[in-house]
Amino acid sequence: MKKDRKDSKPLFLWLLKLILAVCLVVLPLGCGAVRMGNEDTAASHRHENRMGEAGRSAGGMLPEDEAIPRGGAVPGAGLSLDGRLSSADIMPSHGEGQPGGTVMPSRPIVLGFSQLGSESDWRNANSQSVKEAAKEAGITLIFDNAEQSQRKQFEAIRSFIRQKVDVIAIAPVVQSGWEGILGEIQEAGIPVIIVDRTVDTADASQYVTLIGSDFYEEGQKAGKYVLDKMAASTGPIGIVELKGTEGSTPSIDRGRGFHDTITGTDKFVFLGSEYADFTHEQGKDKMRSLLHRLGGDIDVLFSHNDDMALGAIEAMEEYGLQPGKDIVIVSVDGTRKALEQLIKGKINCVVECNPLLGPNLMQAVNEIMEGRTLPKRIVTPESVFTEVTAEREISSRKY
Repeated sequence: MKKDRKDSKPLFLWLLKLILAVCLVVLPLGCGAVRMGNEDTAASHRHENRMGEAGRSAGGMLPEDEAIPRGGAVPGAGLSLDGRLSSADIMPSHGEGQPGGTVMPSRPIVLGFSQLGSESDWRNANSQSVKEAAKEAGITLIFDNAEQSQRKQFEAIRSFIRQKVDVIAIAPVVQSGWEGILGEIQEAGIPVIIVDRTVDTADASQYVTLIGSDFYEEGQKAGKYVLDKMAASTGPIGIVELKGTEGSTPSIDRGRGFHDTITGTDKFVFLGSEYADFTHEQGKDKMRSLLHRLGGDIDVLFSHNDDMALGAIEAMEEYGLQPGKDIVIVSVDGTRKALEQLIKGKINCVVECNPLLGPNLMQAVNEIMEGRTLPKRIVTPESVFTEVTAEREISSRKY
């Protein structure tokens, strides 16, 4: 019996040494795995913090040496150097299996959009474009129609601030009166995108970028068409103008571009202008008033949008005139209804203003949330339609 106990000691010591050796190997590996997991979690937190800081900075809180430039995007940021966005470059804002292993936000981006109204076919197409693009990009859209009221826009924006949306986009009714509310948004640390129309503000850092048409250039295009169309006429050539909403960017800039192009040619005479709020009804009513006041002295109508031009056509026909022949009509927008009248010869020229800004807006939102730099002005490409080009375009027109 004593011999058996003596022989068991070496076996016990051997087993003890084996257990100790295994512990020495396994414990460092386990600690390293825990340490790696902690580092991954910390890195994820750092990424989310950078995303939040980028969004706040893009809203005008950047240091002076990182201020958003007025022209040209950072190469590789999904933007061309001329400030144009491509809808083909839009990336989803969330979801699993994203290419390249990019860490995406845990919830969808929330965009608050204050639309100025639904006064025209152009505006309705613009709203629909924004809604469809938001859905496609996976962005949660809070849409508010201000019905042509700046007061309602302010109310909607303050609601967006209370809801702590990620980005606010505004299509302003008029240019003036925005500095105060933009200051409130900036104080809340929310980046702002201006859509379609501009705002007057002495502090350009109150918004990140403006996406929309060059209204002054649209007015110039309309003026150049009139110069060419009436080149053989000796004059005097009487011109009337239907303007949109008083104080709005397109009314100001389109009128200025048109007048600057025509001014200096003695044979053109501006007979009168009326604000018609971009609506069909007002266009008809104001044109009727101009005809009763000026009658046969009117040779050219420059309408700041298609809806007003379509109303003016009805007024001319009621008056006994042939629109497009007795009075040359130049309009701006490029809606399907206007192109139809262009093909019929009742409108002579339509300058395009592209309402399909939704994809551009959603890409800009994604760029901001990624902390990238955007150009201060993003201009959409546009054309000019005559009877021939309208026939080619109308079959594919979405609005």
